[in-house]
Order: sequence, then C-alpha cells, then structure tokens
Amino acid sequence: MQDIKLENYIPGAIGRVAEMHATYYHKNWGFGLFFEAKVATELASFLNRFDQSQDIFRTVCRHNRVEGAIAIDGVKGKTHGAHLRWFIISSDIRGQGCGNRLMHEAVTFCQKQQYQQIYLWTFKGLQTARHLYEKFGFKLAEQREGVQWGSKVIEQKFILEL
Repeated sequence: MQDIKLENYIPGAIGRVAEMHATYYHKNWGFGLFFEAKVATELASFLNRFDQSQDIFRTVCRHNRVEGAIAIDGVKGKTHGAHLRWFIISSDIRGQGCGNRLMHEAVTFCQKQQYQQIYLWTFKGLQTARHLYEKFGFKLAEQREGVQWGSKVIEQKFILEL
C-alpha cells in the first residue's frame, strides 16, 4: 500500500472514473453506452459546480493513476441528506482496504458538515459493496424495479443516519 495515495481531483479523473464504471458494469451486468455517458456527464457536472465546503471528491491513486473514487454531493446535504456517488475500486487494488479508507473519509466529512444522513442508490446483486455499506451502518430503506442505469434492475436506496 506504500504506492497507493488518497488524492482529490487529478487530471484525467473524470475519464478514468467513467472508464472504471463502464468496464466493470458492462462486464458484470451488461450495462452499455447509456450508463457510461450518464456517469461521465453527471460526474463532470458535479465537479464543475464542486464546492469544498459541502462536497468531497476523493480518488485512490497508484503511480498517479486513478484506481478508485468516491464522492459526496452535499448540494442538498442540509435538507435532504448528502448523496454518496461514484464509489468504485479497480480490480487491481481491490481487497487492500482502499474501499474502507474512502468510505471512512466520506462518512467523516459528512459528520463534520453536520449532515443528518447520507444516502446512496445502488442495485440488488452488488454483495461486496452492500457488505461495505452495511459495515458503515447504512440500512436498506427502499427497493424497486427501475432503469436509472439504462438496464432493468432492482434499485436499492441505502441510508446512513448520522
């Protein structure tokens, strides 16, 4: 882990995070162009309006290459809760504690901002991610069939009350 560092935005992060999502979710779930474009455009929009007093964007880098990321979108953090987004770890560094480190940073940031809750949307079947969310205290709050990722899945909303 000596060559792995947590960073804020670094050049290429938007493309790399979109690439990691597109590659993983295509290989494992059959997601396509719609999903990749959604990740890239929404992440770019978030970073264009990024405000460090309410948002966080952290990357895990190895040899100056993004290998993981997490974001807290706090634009509605005080009223509706902070939105945890774009959480991913590349297969090259999975299992080395980086996901734990990113989740810890995200939750700690939200506690310092005095957000009342953190929520995230995911879908049924991502057991490793779900285990990590539950380890940090997130609870399944809602479940429904949906297509927000471009394919029909059972969407799940998890909430962590702070």
